[in-house]
Amino acid sequence: MATVLSGASFGAAMIAAGFYNPAVVISQLKFENWHMVQAFLAATASSIAYYAISDRAGYASLQPRASSPIGLFGSTYDGNVLGGALLGAGMALSGSCPGTLFAQMAAGVHTGFYALAGAVVGGVLWTGILSKAVARARARAGSKPETVTVNQHLGVSKPAAMLLYEAGFAAVIIVTSLYTPRFPGTKMSGALGGFLISLSQLASIATRGSMIGISGSYGELGGLLWAGLAGDAASKPKSYPNVLFAVSAGAGALLLARLAPVLVEAPALEVAPAVAVLGGALMVVGARMAGGCTSGHGISGISLLSTSSLITIATTFAVGFVVATLVY
Repeated sequence: MATVLSGASFGAAMIAAGFYNPAVVISQLKFENWHMVQAFLAATASSIAYYAISDRAGYASLQPRASSPIGLFGSTYDGNVLGGALLGAGMALSGSCPGTLFAQMAAGVHTGFYALAGAVVGGVLWTGILSKAVARARARAGSKPETVTVNQHLGVSKPAAMLLYEAGFAAVIIVTSLYTPRFPGTKMSGALGGFLISLSQLASIATRGSMIGISGSYGELGGLLWAGLAGDAASKPKSYPNVLFAVSAGAGALLLARLAPVLVEAPALEVAPAVAVLGGALMVVGARMAGGCTSGHGISGISLLSTSSLITIATTFAVGFVVATLVY
């Protein structure tokens, strides 16, 4: 029930924040509008506060995300860079994220359905083929994940790094809010939408003792398919927490879209089906290679001061900018 509630609140918050429109993602990656970043930073800043309180109280053991080496470029973060690049390219092509496509489908935006189809294909490819190739390359190179936080790199305390993040995020939100207009058709500011998204993070920490992330659901689906094809019932997991979270996110988004249709009444951009499918596949392969997506590495990982998350998301936006600018 805890997973259902946190997932449903996550999906509903994305509808309220206006993420049913693929144009929100594309315009952000082109840096034409800052609605997505405002929401992203507000959700992350709030999550930092939740993490700080939980950590101080000893309520939940929340661990920073490890790096994702793939043994190709001699760096412990090469998987984060390459995975982040694929994630950014996929987001730019599809106008979606692994999580926002559920809001798109709930609002009846066709792009979300095509992006989901591509995302499932990406999960199948990653689980059955690509992850095994990465594991072999990693073994040959002797690469091992490492867990190093930003404050450790900077040589400062965890609270000092958190305050630095909070100040930086607040500055970006304030400046962009003053000098850029609200995204057309949205019913609230990006910052308020991000705070609502962060409430699902709070619910997840309070009830599950863990942070949100959604790209793992596609890996679970892929694993289920490959186990079924192999007839190996013993290898099937007994539970699918990430899939349950994702399905609940879709249900929460659909419920709010039905109860408050005014939230999704503005026209939405539709991406060409083939492009959306390709983008969905790329972003999930990238997310699994990097070990997380914009929710798992972004909102959750950055709030945990994970170096791997900062590298992944920085690469995502950099490559997403290039691809979105070239394609749109």
